[in-house]
Amino acid sequence: MLKGKQIYLCALEREDLPYLMNWRNQEEFRKYFREYREINSDMQKSWYEKKVLNDAGTVMFAIRNIENAELIGCCGLCYINWIHRNADLSLYIGKDFAYIDDFGYAKESCSLLFNYGFNQLGLEKIWSELYEFDLKKIELYQKVGMQIDGVLRNQYYYEGKWWNSKIFSILNNEWQERRGRID
Repeated sequence: MLKGKQIYLCALEREDLPYLMNWRNQEEFRKYFREYREINSDMQKSWYEKKVLNDAGTVMFAIRNIENAELIGCCGLCYINWIHRNADLSLYIGKDFAYIDDFGYAKESCSLLFNYGFNQLGLEKIWSELYEFDLKKIELYQKVGMQIDGVLRNQYYYEGKWWNSKIFSILNNEWQERRGRID
């Protein structure tokens, strides 16, 4: 368990899957994910069994409220490259269909994940690909010290238009310098 002030991160359980599926299937959420289609319970279970339980390159967590253990979201490190020591950051707050909340849960989740990734797993870089219209997450990632590494032009087709992707990252030394100072 990774414990913060408002939330803690712990292993995802099978009982969490219906909540995750419901949140991910919300049209307002789905547009931000690589999985563009609605998922069903078989797809959700398959992801859980293949990625969460059996893929050494994926470490996923349930985000829970520290006061009552309520499931409020999901986060993790995916596509972990153990040779080059980097991973893709995955994060969303499902409670009240917030996606990225105003209460600090998402920010605290980033802090706990960065600390875990850099100090426990020995990663050098944590990165993420965001579509340019994902303004809430772009703002969050900039607040937690991630920087834009580059832009992938016309990477995503949504609502009849091509959108660019932005690649964000934070390096181990950048996190160590910022640690404890996420505004």
